[in-house]
Amino acid sequence: MKKVFLSVLAVAALSLQSRAQETFPRNGVYDERSGLRAFTNATIFVDYQTKLENATLVIKDGKVVAVGTKVAVPQGAMVTDLKGKTVYPGFVDPYTSYGVPTPPTRSFSFNSPPQAESKKEGAFNWNQAIRPETNAVELFKVDTKAAEELRKLGFGAVLTIHQDGISRGGASLVTLANKKENQVILLDKAAGALSLDKGSSTQEYPSSIMGSIALLRQTYLDAQWNAKNQDKEQNISLKAFNELNRLPQIMEVSNKLNAVRADKVGDEFGYQYIFKGQGDEYQMLPQIKATNAAYILNVNFPDAYNVEDPYDARRVGIEEMKHWEMAPANPAMLVKEGVAIAFTTADLKDKSKFLPNLRKATSYGLPEQEALKALTFTPAKLLKAEKYVGSLREGMEANFVVASGNLFDPTTMLLENWVQGQGYKVSETPADFRGVYTLKVGSQPERRMLISGTPEKPELKVVAQDTLKGNLSLSGELLTMTFAPAKNGKESIRLTGWYTGKGFQGEAQLPDAQMVKWTALLSEADTQQAKRDTARSRSNEALNLGKLTFPFAAFGRTELPKAETVLIKNATVWTNEKEGKIQNADVLLKNGKIAQVGKNLSANGAKVIDGTGKHVTPGIIDEHSHIALDGVNEGTQAVTSEVRMADVVNHEQVNIYRQLAGGVTTSQLLHGSANPIGGQSAIIKLRWGQAPEKLMFEGADPFIKFALGENVKQSNRSPQYNVRFPQTRMGVEQVMVDAFQRAKEYQKALADYNKLSKSQKAKTPAPRRDLELDALSEILKDERFITCHSYVQSEINMLMKVADQMGFKVNTFTHILEGYKVADKMKARNIGASTFSDWWAYKMEVKDAIPYNAAIMHNVGVTTAINSDDAEMARRLNQEAAKTMKYGGVSEEDALKMVTLNPAKLLHLDDKVGSLKAGKDADVVIWNEHPLSIYARPEKTFVDGIAYFDVEQDKQLQLEQEKERLRLINKMLAAKARGERTQAAAPSRRGADQVLHCEDLGTGSEETYQESEYHQK
Repeated sequence: MKKVFLSVLAVAALSLQSRAQETFPRNGVYDERSGLRAFTNATIFVDYQTKLENATLVIKDGKVVAVGTKVAVPQGAMVTDLKGKTVYPGFVDPYTSYGVPTPPTRSFSFNSPPQAESKKEGAFNWNQAIRPETNAVELFKVDTKAAEELRKLGFGAVLTIHQDGISRGGASLVTLANKKENQVILLDKAAGALSLDKGSSTQEYPSSIMGSIALLRQTYLDAQWNAKNQDKEQNISLKAFNELNRLPQIMEVSNKLNAVRADKVGDEFGYQYIFKGQGDEYQMLPQIKATNAAYILNVNFPDAYNVEDPYDARRVGIEEMKHWEMAPANPAMLVKEGVAIAFTTADLKDKSKFLPNLRKATSYGLPEQEALKALTFTPAKLLKAEKYVGSLREGMEANFVVASGNLFDPTTMLLENWVQGQGYKVSETPADFRGVYTLKVGSQPERRMLISGTPEKPELKVVAQDTLKGNLSLSGELLTMTFAPAKNGKESIRLTGWYTGKGFQGEAQLPDAQMVKWTALLSEADTQQAKRDTARSRSNEALNLGKLTFPFAAFGRTELPKAETVLIKNATVWTNEKEGKIQNADVLLKNGKIAQVGKNLSANGAKVIDGTGKHVTPGIIDEHSHIALDGVNEGTQAVTSEVRMADVVNHEQVNIYRQLAGGVTTSQLLHGSANPIGGQSAIIKLRWGQAPEKLMFEGADPFIKFALGENVKQSNRSPQYNVRFPQTRMGVEQVMVDAFQRAKEYQKALADYNKLSKSQKAKTPAPRRDLELDALSEILKDERFITCHSYVQSEINMLMKVADQMGFKVNTFTHILEGYKVADKMKARNIGASTFSDWWAYKMEVKDAIPYNAAIMHNVGVTTAINSDDAEMARRLNQEAAKTMKYGGVSEEDALKMVTLNPAKLLHLDDKVGSLKAGKDADVVIWNEHPLSIYARPEKTFVDGIAYFDVEQDKQLQLEQEKERLRLINKMLAAKARGERTQAAAPSRRGADQVLHCEDLGTGSEETYQESEYHQK
């Protein structure tokens, strides 16, 4: 059979099809043979759900002519008997860079000035990362070597994308045939390609994910405006962008969070993205499902970590360990939730791992039918190419794969891959000697011998206690083998022999050098049982997975805590209300609110906590924080009011949990201080385990970060950064004035347009919507509020005067270490202060800072808060507040208000949080000591009446986490013992434990640090 099949392949290689280059002249005689072929007696999957036995497939001119169980073989057709073989539709990879140039690596030099404007000449977009005019079809060249590599995996068609930039242009659907380019292109523009990575662009903007999101949003708006105002501006990029938006949109993202973030942009502008993910989608299943998107999944499952050294093992985060274990189950989990998936070879350095990893996904619960669907039908449907590829129906491309059996059986081999009616040999059918044999060596007792592995690489393996273990080598039908007859393994028997049709026979040399005859006869019953045992062991692998945690990080829980009715009895209660501090009082929490505060309270069904000797306070509020963010600064331009911190909230950052352990319940996440006008703030509640959108403080007023001083004029950067305006404190003032002047003109233009009648609007172009000016207009309308980073008296005075001049208000000066010099002016304008307790002398502009600053402002009547601006300090804000008692004699109740009620007032949230009053949110902390003591420690921290931190539960959580780590370590050690590949243990790069500061650029990743001039603390 083997020789017959090879001869068929040889004939197939000579077959030609007539899908010729009709418009090309030919040098030589014309060959117009149609390539009429019939493949008979095969198991054929017409599509992922239609399986035909003993069926026939007929192709002609590179197309499917007929397929079925009663198809007559056409006269003159070349017939190939595929008895015992299985035919599948050719696979479709919806995310490759096949045949297009590799984008250049983004260059960076510490000695080069930043690039503010695009260097691309012509009527293109202002930002180099927006390149929708790029068309893969114009760059595409057939790559026979790359095509062969993909064909060996079963692929017949791929989507090729020039993977560079945020808007990447048009992607083309091509086949993997070795033909001219114009013959293999099925769809010249099959999809538009997007990402949140600026790619090779050497322009500074954007330098962060939030900047990328803002740029994409603005591009959608500009494209809409340009389509209606081409008489005002001709823009090749925006015109191309509008054209691409009619196609399927594929968005590449680097993680599950970015998928959720990007989906919001798509929803905003009415586009449903197809996401090319990174395999961690299962970690946020509800949010991923809610995107309603299809996901293109890689099978780049991580290798186990080498954790033999206990110290190395400590370097690996539990989230990395769990991801190693659970990543192969990602496709199955998504399909179970009804999410459409397709598979890609992308991200695999070794593409030969594609099929083994795909099969691994099926052993982890992915139904084989769904796996086949994800290889064929779904990618074709997503690209609106169902009439070309993905199935084997009349008129479709003759793209199909011939396999030796069930595709998802690890022993199955791909034999041929036909692309556009042209056959390509993938591999030959090897002899398969696997099975259980009864081994008889001379007069010795019978033994069982199991040959397992794959047909190409057979091996001896133990599946039961009495099964022989040794070394085996097969060359054709010749076998050599050694095994130890005794358990000590000091002596061995060596065998050589050949295949007889029913087993093996030959000669063996015993440990005493005696030569004897031996036989090994195949036992059919035992062989079938061994196959069942192997299948069972593979299925059990997926059943032993750990549980998902919320969040998928250290200190994540398998179940989120729930709200209860809680009655805290006999505690010292710090109300921050007119009642002040009440001894031996009770607090009732019910339905997420403070129900009652008083003495001798009772409540049916309440969980009672004995507060004797304990103190109860409102949750701490941090007015100035940078935790839980994937990036702090978009510091590339002087004004970046278009960026939003809410776009980059990371709910998995462990500092959320750590700060709950310090009594913090609410944080304002501010943009950094890299520019005079920074980004829009996010105010969150520390609901550990909830997704980013559920961390947001509902109904909170919107804020924005401004900054003054050394950072914004870039005096802390190297000389080549002297090109961005402003470079002086005087320039900062002009940036502010100019920005608000533009915002006023923008407001007027919008107002004038809105006054027009419907008929007038039809004749008058609408003003271009500008996200940067939208935010500044909200400030002018008292709809958005300013928190301003500040230090020096002169600059504080400057901004107050600019605000008076331009008609806006400053809500809060943060840091404000010279606030004691201008407290009267702040009081007159009702401006609040959020300051440090005793920071000074860490740079020149704080040389006049004094630790009495907070007390002085407080005594003048300025609403004063103590903030952290630091992830570590935020865990001790109660102690920072206590310092105002030492420096300035502030009362203990007023000191506590500086981290509770006062920041609530600054954030306009004092009607909801900041004090213990009936009707307010149940954000409450139970302390073991006086809350302003250095010995004080929160025992429970409630947010909305839910105990998101409990010191006793924390002990249990840490114990469970260590047990889970040990389980995973043992599992990785077992994987290494089985011969699986491992990777070196290394610290996490997921960002869950990163600490960012006001001056940090980018996201805090390794790449960003290399590009940053400084990483300051």
